[in-house]
Amino acid sequence: MAKITLIGAGSTVFAKNLIGDILSYPELANSHISLFDIDAERLKTSEAMAHNLAKFLGASPKITATTDRKKALKGADYAISMFQVGGYKPGTVIDFEIPKKYGLRQTIADTLGIGGIMRALRTIPVFLDICADMEKVCPDVTFLQYVNPMAMNCWAISRASAIKTVGLCHSVQGTAEQLAHDIKVPIEKINYICAGINHMAFYLKFESEGVDLYPRIRAVLDAGNQPDWNRVRYEIFRHFGYFVTESSEHFSEYTPWFIKRDRPELIEQLNIPLDEYIRRCEHQIAGWHKMRAAFERGEGISHERSHEYGSTIVHSLETGKPAVIYGNVPNHHLIDNLPDGCCVEVPILVDKNGLQPTRVGALPPQLAALMQTNINVQSLAVEAALTGKREHVYHAAMLDPHTAAELSLDQIVNLVDDLLEAHTKAGLLKGF
Repeated sequence: MAKITLIGAGSTVFAKNLIGDILSYPELANSHISLFDIDAERLKTSEAMAHNLAKFLGASPKITATTDRKKALKGADYAISMFQVGGYKPGTVIDFEIPKKYGLRQTIADTLGIGGIMRALRTIPVFLDICADMEKVCPDVTFLQYVNPMAMNCWAISRASAIKTVGLCHSVQGTAEQLAHDIKVPIEKINYICAGINHMAFYLKFESEGVDLYPRIRAVLDAGNQPDWNRVRYEIFRHFGYFVTESSEHFSEYTPWFIKRDRPELIEQLNIPLDEYIRRCEHQIAGWHKMRAAFERGEGISHERSHEYGSTIVHSLETGKPAVIYGNVPNHHLIDNLPDGCCVEVPILVDKNGLQPTRVGALPPQLAALMQTNINVQSLAVEAALTGKREHVYHAAMLDPHTAAELSLDQIVNLVDDLLEAHTKAGLLKGF
């Protein structure tokens, strides 16, 4: 019986999706699902949900819940992270409101940009503590990492710990489904190869029965039929020749071209939703209590398999049935024209032999160059988190494409100082 520990299990909806996916496999229906969260009330809700979900699925898992992290992890075969350090308040609010005072606007602020840098600084130390616990109580665990900023977190873990880790996201398979819809080809008939860095991977091949589908994607663009919510990515496709995985609202803040305070018409033309993550958080919080009560009563419990890779990995490792997933791992001879050791997103074969990343070779040079602008920021943010040196935070922000396009060097230094002070006062950081 596999022991699967969910770290941050108080993220009830995401936990529900993953637990449902896991228990849907007959071979995993008797697994030990170990739930951990620092919030006892949210943990209680997730525990009730898990029991009711298992009943709905006809599964018989062992379900335990605890606020003791080492206890939750002891003897775990798999651990899955799904938490947000600092939460909406104060973490996310600080990441948005202080940059606004400098005229710097964001959409999601969790992957790159000044918001992504600050999220990394408060999250990486927590991951290092978790990995230290794992090295003591479950050194052979396979760690499935879902927390943003994905690339920075995974890069830091790979440098500071020997725990087997893969970063998981749904942008590759999710975007493939969106493109299939746009070009009116069933996703089941589409074959693709995708590679790059998390939230900036590109489809190197997108075809059906040996026929290249990129001309059909180009036809959508030429006819002006791209979805209103997806205009940024189609614009990138127009200029770079390949389609990127992450959503337009995310991608708009990874480059210097789209969010311009002196070009409000560009923001309107490309339909860029500023402060989008703030709205999402407030909407989710508003609906939480109603949803919580229903889950605890066992109402509205159902499950349809999600497209998350977590359960597939566990199933393949347990049964030996091979599967190909997309994951984030260190770049050791996987992508030739990206730096050694940086975190890359590539196809991975999973079976009894473990997780076996696919060597991709060299990316088209324009794509590698675009990714390098983000890798520069990731590298310096990771260095800052691991060393505690403030100058690395300054340099990460100075090299961030969007921040650098909007602010002067002195403004960036002052912004970083303000953010570090606010995070320290809120108890989210120490040592800077």
